Amino acid sequence: MYIVEGKIVSSELFTTQFMCNLDKCKGACCWEGDFGAPVTEEEIEAMDSIKDIILPRLSAESRAIIADQGQSKYEQYCSSDVTPLHKDGSCVYLAKDDKGIARCVFEQAWEEGLTDFKKPISCHLYPVRVSENASSKFEALNYDEWEICKAACSLGEEMKMPVFRFAKDALIRKYGEEFYEQLEALYEVYFDK
Repeated sequence: MYIVEGKIVSSELFTTQFMCNLDKCKGACCWEGDFGAPVTEEEIEAMDSIKDIILPRLSAESRAIIADQGQSKYEQYCSSDVTPLHKDGSCVYLAKDDKGIARCVFEQAWEEGLTDFKKPISCHLYPVRVSENASSKFEALNYDEWEICKAACSLGEEMKMPVFRFAKDALIRKYGEEFYEQLEALYEVYFDK
């Protein structure tokens, strides 16, 4: 592991290869799992400010869940607010395209230029997971290995795409350009052989 700007960065972000392969997994990370995507207070405010754009894109069932639970709910397991889920585990903000691939309605609206909010940073960073010590505010960035992402690892190996490069835009969004440049420098010194 490495320390970058006071954050612990797992070596797996440099050694594991990853590239989402939506044709294979169909975006399963949006409907698998035990709880929704962690969201910050700022993200909840952003989600609330664009609900008039987002809600019409959702199914009636998703809208009913949001009306009942709100845009997010507190999850004890991860000590965070998270997006609500359907009973089958799928995120209420998921919509499937004509190929059956899960798409985030926030990201769709962002791609169409309708909002400035791309999607929750926890989703954007995936497969990088950030854990924070509540008392010290110390952060650790780890690779989240998940069976449903085997095809992403295979494609990543084929493309020679380390996890940190796959997550470049999200890492810059969360920590800034200089932080990402330090990751590149670490990679070049220790891993790009």
